[in-house]
Amino acid sequence: MIDQYGRNITYLRLSVTDRCNLRCRYCMPPEGVCKKPHAQMMTEDEMIAAVEAAASLGVTKLRVTGGEPLVKRNIVSICRRAARVPGIEELCLTTNGVLLPQLSAQLCEAGVSRINLSLDTLDPDKYARITRVGRLEQALAGLEAALTAGWRVKINTVLIGGFNDDEVGRLAGLTLRYPVDVRFIELMPMLDSDEFGEAAFIPCTAVLERLPQAAPVAPDGGVARLYRLPGAQGNIGLISPVSDHFCGACNRIRLTADGKLKPCLHSADEISLRGLTKQQMRERMREVIWNKPACHAELSAHHHSLAGRNMNQIGG
Repeated sequence: MIDQYGRNITYLRLSVTDRCNLRCRYCMPPEGVCKKPHAQMMTEDEMIAAVEAAASLGVTKLRVTGGEPLVKRNIVSICRRAARVPGIEELCLTTNGVLLPQLSAQLCEAGVSRINLSLDTLDPDKYARITRVGRLEQALAGLEAALTAGWRVKINTVLIGGFNDDEVGRLAGLTLRYPVDVRFIELMPMLDSDEFGEAAFIPCTAVLERLPQAAPVAPDGGVARLYRLPGAQGNIGLISPVSDHFCGACNRIRLTADGKLKPCLHSADEISLRGLTKQQMRERMREVIWNKPACHAELSAHHHSLAGRNMNQIGG
């Protein structure tokens, strides 16, 4: 479906849970989330109905997110059913990778075609610090499991000044060792990001300053600007929602685990789909897509997102 600014909305990001087995500092509070009653969260049947409604409006790509989607007990069933919805051509999943060794075979069989794996550092101590409870070896085991399963893998790295900007070379070097893309994503000032000072919000151009040998390559249809190191097996991507937003090319809508449809990650606008029939969901989606804003408000260390939620409550 085309919105009022001429953008073709073909991409739904579906959050299946706001819970996670890590506590990343830019994503959720240290104590985790306040557990909501099941009655306030979308059921599996409602999620699939929403995917069917979205597909009927022209959505062809579905990304399953969280929180951490793999902590959802019925995640394999959700993926299997979603992959079989007529019109859905690509089912992707974003994960921290911790549970991939146990679940990769089932998810592959269910129809997941691509994995985005969150990895912000290759230093064990820094990994424990940014995730609060995680261990780097678990994430690396998840990466190995994803590659063994034969998935195309994109590694998502949140670029944080004073934390991992000194590791740009090492992280980009993963594209030399493995057939993966490494995408550096600017830190976004969400609801609870006060612990990050102004120096943490650095632009993606800092990556190119540290990788002068990286050459630009043709875009792949996504929002990342792509580069490649000599001899690499994969690309380096730069995603700049803060310094150089890409709203004019945004083709996505988001559905939270508690059933709120969001036209924009950084907008407070939400419309509930819980308790609706598939046809009613379709009409709500049509309304949300048409009214999708032209762009989000300014983002910076001094201008936080208007979303009113942390990333784990929206879907990373």
